[in-house]
Amino acid sequence: MNVDAPQTLPEKVSAAPRDGRVRAVIEAVRPEVDCGRFPIKRVIGERVVVEADAFADGHDVLVCVLRYRHEADSEWREAAMKPLGNDRWRGSFPVERLGRYRYTVTAWVDPFLSWRHEFARRSEAEDILVAAQVGARLILEAAERAPTTEAQALREWAGRLAQGREAGEARRIGLDEGLAELAMRHPDRRLAAHAGRELEVVVDRVRARFSTWYELFPRSASPEPGRHGTFRDVEARLAYIASMGFDVLYLPPIHPIGRVRRKGKNNTLEASPDDVGSPWAIGAVEGGHKAVHPQLGTLADFRRLVEKAREHGLEIALDIAFQCAPDHPYVKEHPEWFRWRPDGTVQYAENPPKKYQDIYPFHFEGEAWASLWAELKSVFEFWIEQGVRIFRVDNPHTKPFPFWEWVIGELKRKHPELIFLSEAFTRPKVMHRLAKLGFTQSYTYFAWRNTKQELTAYFTELTQGEGREYFRPNVWPNTPDILTEFLQFGGRPAFTCRLLLAATLAASYGIYGPAFELQEREPREPGSEEYKDSEKYQLRHWDLDRSDSLRDLIARVNAIRRENPALQADWSLRFLPVDNDQLIAYMKSSEDGSNVMVMVVNLDPYHAQAGWVELDLEALGLDPRSSYQMHELLSGARYLWTGARNFVQLAPGMGHVFRLRRRVRTERDFDYFM
Repeated sequence: MNVDAPQTLPEKVSAAPRDGRVRAVIEAVRPEVDCGRFPIKRVIGERVVVEADAFADGHDVLVCVLRYRHEADSEWREAAMKPLGNDRWRGSFPVERLGRYRYTVTAWVDPFLSWRHEFARRSEAEDILVAAQVGARLILEAAERAPTTEAQALREWAGRLAQGREAGEARRIGLDEGLAELAMRHPDRRLAAHAGRELEVVVDRVRARFSTWYELFPRSASPEPGRHGTFRDVEARLAYIASMGFDVLYLPPIHPIGRVRRKGKNNTLEASPDDVGSPWAIGAVEGGHKAVHPQLGTLADFRRLVEKAREHGLEIALDIAFQCAPDHPYVKEHPEWFRWRPDGTVQYAENPPKKYQDIYPFHFEGEAWASLWAELKSVFEFWIEQGVRIFRVDNPHTKPFPFWEWVIGELKRKHPELIFLSEAFTRPKVMHRLAKLGFTQSYTYFAWRNTKQELTAYFTELTQGEGREYFRPNVWPNTPDILTEFLQFGGRPAFTCRLLLAATLAASYGIYGPAFELQEREPREPGSEEYKDSEKYQLRHWDLDRSDSLRDLIARVNAIRRENPALQADWSLRFLPVDNDQLIAYMKSSEDGSNVMVMVVNLDPYHAQAGWVELDLEALGLDPRSSYQMHELLSGARYLWTGARNFVQLAPGMGHVFRLRRRVRTERDFDYFM
């Protein structure tokens, strides 16, 4: 490069600040998602902890505050931010209402605090007296910003400081702590800097963070073999489900099922007259997405089920699948909502190698997209009117991202208590985008993570990675579509293993029952994850009283979850060293540290395994020379552990769920554990 050659410079190198006297700089505000494009997520009762870099030129004192307000409020509230070192600041605010909050950071060089800092360091009498005059002027300026009673106190203080004749007296007056706090309440913020944008947090109810789901096909709820189940039959099943400790009852689609191209048993293309078809092939002459299957009952029966479920502490979650059977009324009434082929037919849905000949997808790129969006929004609104507040959305990744951002945003503006579970087993970035756009919870890859290395890496990502600000995992060991190889060949120990992992690694989990508690594990054919005689295509009758049912274990595990706050959130999860790759150990703790849970699970469904588990006693505040109690909550057994490393031995697929209890000594030198 020829350094003597003239250089061409842009006419405008950078935009000038609105006021060149603004000295504070604010950077790297966290948490934020994609530079503020999407909100973070919290639930009622949590605090949003915000950090930012804030600094200025020179050595003057900086003040940094966190500003926040609910979307329904016009006035901002503020919380002081404290320095963490290296110009990093932290503050927090509580979220107490559903909906959205906005938050941002403001900082300024504070003339009064800068003066006071320098004043305390001065030693020469003349310097002190001159500085006292400067301070008096700053205090008078603060008085101008203060209400009457406080202004009077500040003016009196300024007068005494200005009239001081001795350095010692001036120092004592100027450094008065109580009056300094009064002045700091009325700072000069005319030259404050503001973060470049306001950020948002969506606040949901607690069930968005902590929930326990049970999936049930209503048509298989009949106590009589061969009879189509009804909503009343599901009512009779509510006590059973509630007794296992679930709080969400998820129902696959309850709408009329198409007859054209109906699938037969085990997904055969030719259906017999008595085949009931797939509930996801929605719509027939009886109606579509706003109708119920006549063999299940009436709309009034469904509303009654919703109410009866609430009496048992259960919420009904309804499946929303935006697709149609060929004989859905939409196909004739709104042909513009579908993609037509040259031969006059509609292309059915495919996800090779899977083919869904009984399902037509909507055409979201057609000219009538706006009316399609409006109609699909009205489907949600219809079921909200029937009392539903939780929706499990089928295959959202096959519909446009802008649609989900719009429809969820519109619905939650009026109903902020809504919960949307994204059933998207797809590429990670697509799953995360859906979560950013508004889905409250998300399905995960848990079903296919089996080894210690896989589980540790995946759950560390979910609970400690940046995605935790918006991606809430809901883990399922099985679904009607997923019967993993591990469950097929691992027998009962495989089911107990996956139950313990799902229920203690994640705050939200679910099972597809009764297939899970009865350990249904025969695939349709070798190498398939499809169930043989799947409920997706036929009625099933389940013997809930079988002696090998996992019902009691499920109930105990869910009771432990309800009784221990540490298991009701995800972010505290930490994996522990254990010297056996067939054992996985991890811990969770409540926010205040009073509830500490330690889990050890045998990942081997065929053999007993043993090993040494290591705890960080210093982090737990435990004396390494003293014993502590590990209360095993599945069995009720209590063990005294000493030191950081302790021995465990577990049967195939089983685990320990320990609650750490600390030694407490009474005034009478009597020890007990709590």
